[in-house]
Amino acid sequence: MNQAANANAHPRVAVVTGASRGVGRGIAVALGEAGMTVYVTGRSATHSEMTLHGQPLSGTLTETADAITQAGGIGIAVPCDHADDAQVQALFEQVAREQGRLDLLVNNAIALHENLIDPGPFWAKPLDMIAMLDVGLRSSYVASYFAAPLLLKNGRGLIAFTSSYGAGCYMHGPAYGAQKAGGDKMAADMAVDFEGTGVACVSLWLGPQRTERSAIAAQSRPDAYGDIMQNGETPEFNGRVIHALLDDLELHSLSGQTLITAELAQQYGITDADGCQPPSFRRLLGAPLSWHPARID
Repeated sequence: MNQAANANAHPRVAVVTGASRGVGRGIAVALGEAGMTVYVTGRSATHSEMTLHGQPLSGTLTETADAITQAGGIGIAVPCDHADDAQVQALFEQVAREQGRLDLLVNNAIALHENLIDPGPFWAKPLDMIAMLDVGLRSSYVASYFAAPLLLKNGRGLIAFTSSYGAGCYMHGPAYGAQKAGGDKMAADMAVDFEGTGVACVSLWLGPQRTERSAIAAQSRPDAYGDIMQNGETPEFNGRVIHALLDDLELHSLSGQTLITAELAQQYGITDADGCQPPSFRRLLGAPLSWHPARID
């Protein structure tokens, strides 16, 4: 894969949805380290009321934006409920007004339910677990819809969906699996529509993430998640992979594919913060699907 330094006079612009904490925050900060202007969205603007199994989850948009700026980029916090299409439209109108361009959209926002990793069948869990098909799948379509005109204006850009091995194997139940598999297919079909425009669309399978949420999960279910904090990836690692993808001169050849970030990192020469090389779980958890080339308008 060939990479080239950005030759534009102005910093490139990214939107990372669901970036108050966790994966979105880490990706956004890594993009800031690369000098990008990063708009971050979420509902926790200046105060977090999120909890997991009775434990508070820290992290706000303001803190993420500050961390982006401290890392070397420009962080801009935009409170946004991704269940509200009007708020999402207003977000991209703000980006257009303030920047006049968009280079990268990371579709990461998802309504992760507090009982997601509880053992048991789907009918024994709360019905509103299905909310992740609204904020998670539908919301990614809406964000991509409003981002498309700005990306097309550039003549080159990237939409990246954060996905997981749960798209191809049983993981956390059917709602989670449908959200991830749906994102993979959505990225593939959007890539067809973007053909010839210079805008690429990919879905990315992240490995286990070292986040505050994962740390709480490891405490509550050490049998299943005890190794995550020792063997998982940092979200910043995935942000560096996404930035390398954006810089890849062969990005168009990857458009429409579901890719494993750990494998991309090996190709790009990217290691995690501690110098380790996160492994691919392809052999253990399965490989991304290959879509049939048939097309019916």
